[in-house]
Amino acid sequence: MDTRRLLRTGGVALATAALLLSGCSGSDGDGPGEPGEEKRRGPGVSEPPARSPGDDRAAPTAAPLEPLPEEIPAELKPYYGQKPDWKDCGVSGFQCAKLRVPLDYAAPDADEDLELAVTRKKATGPGERLGTLHVNPGGPGGSAVDYVQLAAGVGYPAPVRARYDIVGMDPRGVARSEPVECLADEEMDAYTQTDVTPDDQGETEELVEAFKKFAEGCEKRAGELLGHVSTAEAARDLDVLRAALGDDRLTYVGASYGTYLGATYAGLFPSRVGRLVLDGAMDPSLTSEELNRDQTAGFDTALTAFLADCVERRDCPLGTEDPEDAGRKLGDFLKRLDSRPLETGQERELTESLGTIGVLNAMYTEYYWPKLRSALTSALDGDGAELLALADDYYERDPDGSYGNIMYANAAVNCIDLPPPFSSPAEAKRAVADFREASPVFGRSFAWSALNCTYWEPRPTGEPHRIEAEGAAPILVLGTTRDPATPYKWAEGLAAQLSSATLLTYEGDGHTAYVRGSDCVDSAVNAYLLRGKVPEKGAKCT
Repeated sequence: MDTRRLLRTGGVALATAALLLSGCSGSDGDGPGEPGEEKRRGPGVSEPPARSPGDDRAAPTAAPLEPLPEEIPAELKPYYGQKPDWKDCGVSGFQCAKLRVPLDYAAPDADEDLELAVTRKKATGPGERLGTLHVNPGGPGGSAVDYVQLAAGVGYPAPVRARYDIVGMDPRGVARSEPVECLADEEMDAYTQTDVTPDDQGETEELVEAFKKFAEGCEKRAGELLGHVSTAEAARDLDVLRAALGDDRLTYVGASYGTYLGATYAGLFPSRVGRLVLDGAMDPSLTSEELNRDQTAGFDTALTAFLADCVERRDCPLGTEDPEDAGRKLGDFLKRLDSRPLETGQERELTESLGTIGVLNAMYTEYYWPKLRSALTSALDGDGAELLALADDYYERDPDGSYGNIMYANAAVNCIDLPPPFSSPAEAKRAVADFREASPVFGRSFAWSALNCTYWEPRPTGEPHRIEAEGAAPILVLGTTRDPATPYKWAEGLAAQLSSATLLTYEGDGHTAYVRGSDCVDSAVNAYLLRGKVPEKGAKCT
């Protein structure tokens, strides 16, 4: 089962427009926190402590996520009491239903309710049914419905599928659940080709204008929904679904951003935590700048592994001797695309931004490394078609030129969850050196792309915070040592915060670990899901 593209980040490229790790402000150029300015915070997030001027690292004493009251408020009981009307999906073995949730939990209004898409595949047996296993593939913006129907519902280990109903719900704003829309397909094509490594003031202004146009398109097309797609609200939707399905506790597997959603659920509803697997974990205590910079280094780690593997192979287009030299050749190639894009056999050329995305897409899984070697071989020979195809795969652009909702939902969630890393182009420019130190190949584009939420409305509702989930049942956190999108130290950070967490380390490449080929990882996760057995402290898989 392929679990790549589960996390987007503001470092990845312009068109990833909200990419997971860039928070967003709500004004043209001025970030939050100016004197006299107030910021709203998500449900359950208490006021963070003050930080010293110039301190850009998250304070160890970042405020904890406070749990919500255990008793369901009277105005929310109708939502919790609903029973899904399951119908055949038209996909073999799967049922589908809709879940009704309030747009705004603070002021429920039936006229504004959202309908969220849910799918399930019932436990196949034999053995006693253990309940519902909720699955989220990450993103933010990944379709849990698609993931369950195409992967988890048929590809999860047979003993797990035998004992659990496998359920996926598209979060608010995603895919079939009141999807956020931002640009027409032709506009999105232009957006993905925008230069994200500006060389002068004119190119900087073009980049800023592209970010503004994207943000304005989202605000115009999504309307009030845009202010209500936070992770905290999505976690509350999960609790409504848990109750609607008749489960006392939530059992859940979240990958990548799905770990942030799952951990948020644990922080808000610790007494309702069942067996939670958080695979490819995020650290909620970090600022958006820290997250962007860390992920820049994570992709560089993955690139280093790819290059070391590449130079050992006869078909490596970057040379067969020195990984460092291969890295320089790759960097030089991407730079040349800035002024000399490649023909692709279609109207779109392979620009530097699209070429970079194509390379980054292949960093999510070793399965794509042969495709990247072939694409680079063709590109260095003047044909950019294969590398463009890798970029299109990342953006979920179909051959007919249509785009899915993932990039828009990704932006919407990220830009509401955290304040942005930078409040102006000048700040992004000053950060380039640090980002290039983290990754000589990717650093410059990652730094400039972190401006994407700076021009966003509505204002962010979240802040960096710890998630402790005091009183929660044992939680299993997975971290992969050379994960590009969710660096291993994030798994360490989350596991250290959660009061009941155990960290399982996978020493390997690629994004996430469960059901990706490691018998050791799969056996440990299955034992936890089926018997509640957590690995020993310090457990590692290779």
